[in-house]
Amino acid sequence: MKVWNKYRQYQFVYVFVDLLSSLLVWTAFLGFRWLVYEGKVLSVDTVFIPMFNFYLPLILYPLGCFAVYYLSGYYLRPFRKRYLKDLSDTLLSSAVIALGAFFVIIIDDVVDSYQRYTISLLVLFALQFALSYLPRLCVTFLFRHFSSSWPQVYTIHSLEQADVLLRKHLSESLDEVVIDLPDDACESDIYSIINRLYPLGVQIAVRPRLYDMLTGAASIMDVEDVPLVHITEHKMTDMQLCVKRAFDVLVSAIFLVLFSPLYVFLYVLVWCSSRGPAIYRQERIGLHGVPFQIFKFRTMRINAENSIPMLSADHDPRVTLIGRFLRKYRLDELPQMWNVLKGDMSIVGPRPERRYFIQQIEQQAPYYCLLYKIRPGLTSWGPIKVGYTDTIEKMVHRLNYDIVYMENMSLKLDLKIIFHTISVILDGKGK
Repeated sequence: MKVWNKYRQYQFVYVFVDLLSSLLVWTAFLGFRWLVYEGKVLSVDTVFIPMFNFYLPLILYPLGCFAVYYLSGYYLRPFRKRYLKDLSDTLLSSAVIALGAFFVIIIDDVVDSYQRYTISLLVLFALQFALSYLPRLCVTFLFRHFSSSWPQVYTIHSLEQADVLLRKHLSESLDEVVIDLPDDACESDIYSIINRLYPLGVQIAVRPRLYDMLTGAASIMDVEDVPLVHITEHKMTDMQLCVKRAFDVLVSAIFLVLFSPLYVFLYVLVWCSSRGPAIYRQERIGLHGVPFQIFKFRTMRINAENSIPMLSADHDPRVTLIGRFLRKYRLDELPQMWNVLKGDMSIVGPRPERRYFIQQIEQQAPYYCLLYKIRPGLTSWGPIKVGYTDTIEKMVHRLNYDIVYMENMSLKLDLKIIFHTISVILDGKGK
């Protein structure tokens, strides 16, 4: 997990530099307005910002810049910065920030000529771009050329090399691992390596076979790169992924607050209906194959499994009377909004499973580990098409639908799944 710690450190540096530069931008812009207008360089008498409104923008402007930068996906891959893309991303973000500040603040300025609007907008854009891109460029250059911990690429040519990599913890200094096994290697070996690499937080790529080349699964990240199948790459862009996460945080926070009376009512109902705690916690496997604790309203009597994981079935005697009602309308899943807010889950994503059942699924579908590149969710295409799963065969069937969802992820598709799930819940079509 040292890779993830280093990942966070690099993220923090970029965020800190951006906040500092945005504060400098706003201060310089105020200085420009005072020099040009108050100083009557252009013979204009009015002041842009009255003194009573001086300090609040000093706080809000950097926070606004951070929001734009985050939603643009800039902080998502601190190890994979490319100079040209940094230039275009910063240029676009600066334009959005300048336009936003224009319509929120500058548009209220009392002017005698529209020339002031144009000059103010252009100067703010120029300051925002120059004073944010240059520090970013310096940080990226220093990290790439002078940091001993800048990630490297490691190629695995055999199962023995994979064992050495994991045993000696060489991913502590890696960003990407390329799996390049011989052509006669079986797919189960490849998936076994992928499954073991995911918790390390490294980028994973596989040398493509002929089928991958013909179907377009192989891709190149840069002109100098060789074609690879990038296992951990998302179909969504970095911006879409960050918008998806921001949507999860916003919706889950609002939902937890607005429906807090419902949570209290269901908690009391479950607690009074049968002996045992009202909230049930269980370990599931989530993003990057890392375990987390999932929360649910308890729907079964306590000690229902006797330490042996068991799948639920129709007319399961372990399910309480209140539990059947909660399951029918999916109300038992409501506490998982807390998992969404924490970042363990997303609103839309494949349902997380227990390791015990994952090991059984992998015997029939060794590609289950591919799901680890996205957060598990409250609902997805798999649960909609298959519903509750009471056999391993159904779980494999649901997995295949989730793989299709993952390969076609988009914000539009997420909204469709959410609306369809709401209709299923309202119709009481749950198990």
